[in-house]
This record gives sequence, C-alpha cells and structure tokens, in this order.
Amino acid sequence: MEHEQQAITLPVGIVSPTDIARLTREIEAIDNFFRDQKIRSGGESNAMPRLSKLMDQLAVENKINLLQENDRNKILVILEQLHKSAPILHISFSVDPPGAYVQKVVAWLRLNVHQYALVTVGLQPNIGAGCVVRTTNKMFDFSLREFFAEKRDFFVEKLHMAIVDPTFSEKSEQIVSVENPNVVQPKSVSTTVAVVSAPSEGARV
Repeated sequence: MEHEQQAITLPVGIVSPTDIARLTREIEAIDNFFRDQKIRSGGESNAMPRLSKLMDQLAVENKINLLQENDRNKILVILEQLHKSAPILHISFSVDPPGAYVQKVVAWLRLNVHQYALVTVGLQPNIGAGCVVRTTNKMFDFSLREFFAEKRDFFVEKLHMAIVDPTFSEKSEQIVSVENPNVVQPKSVSTTVAVVSAPSEGARV
C-alpha cells in the first residue's frame, strides 16, 4: 500500500471518500469503453466517456495516460486502496462552508497530518461557530459552544458580582465633579478633568 501511495499525487479537489468512489467508477467506465471497442473489432465506435475535472487533474498531476491500459489499472488499484484505508476526518460546521474553504482545510491536513487525508463535511448548527473534528477514535471540539463551556465559571462569577452589587457597573461609569467633590455625575457627561486657574486679583467672581 505504501509503495503505491508514494506513486500518486492527490489533488486537493479530491476531498472525500465520495470523490474517490466517483473516480473509481469513472476509470471503470473508461475501461469498459475500450473493452467494447475491442469486441466491436473495427465496427462502429462510440464516443469515449468525457473526463470529469477531477479525473483530468488526477491524470495531469500524475502524468497518467488514460488511453493506456496499464496506467488505468495502476490508478484504479491505488483508488481502491485509498477507498479502503485512507484516513478520514469528519468535520462539522454550523453552516455549509464554501468548497474553496474546505479545499484549504484538506491541503493543510495533507501537509501536516497525512498526505492522503480525506474529509467529510457535516452540519451542526448548535455549535455556534468554529468546528468539531472527529476521527475514528478521537474528537476535537473547536466550537464557540465549547469555548463558552470552558469559560462558564468566569461568566458565572461576573454575573454573580453584578447581581450581588448592582452599583458595581454604575461605579465604573461615574466620576467625581472637580467643582464639587460631593456631586457625582455620569461619565457620559464629561470624561475631561479641567484645570481651573485661581482668579486674578480684582477679577469679578
């Protein structure tokens, strides 16, 4: 398996096990076309199945000639092996992510985790934001919901302070008047402390 995998480059457009299965069926369809052509032995020929964009990318990046039976067999074996054993990550988002974004995630995974990592995307609206990643035996919660859960004690403490001391927030928004220290005025009125000079001799007060 490892030997064959080293002989293939998997384009980032090939994201999920569904893509692998679709490419496998496409290779089989091309094989069937050429097999039928041999049976017809020079008779009326049908048009070759049109290649998908993913198949074209796979063939170009790996220099595969799909007209050659050996090349088709080689890529078919590798695709079947990937379908059976490639690592799959299930990533859930709160909304359906754009395809380009998913491909960036796949590119990072193949660079940092495994060169043949595949991704299935799911929706989980209650996570708020972020994502939840699942493998066959682990789960990583990077959601906003989990963040709030981790900070629960902090928010409860702040809420308790506001309930026990209702003037806590008010105190933080008030300042003492310069002219009369006994008068408290809202901070919204003025946040500037003026420097008042002493009146000159003979000036009217």
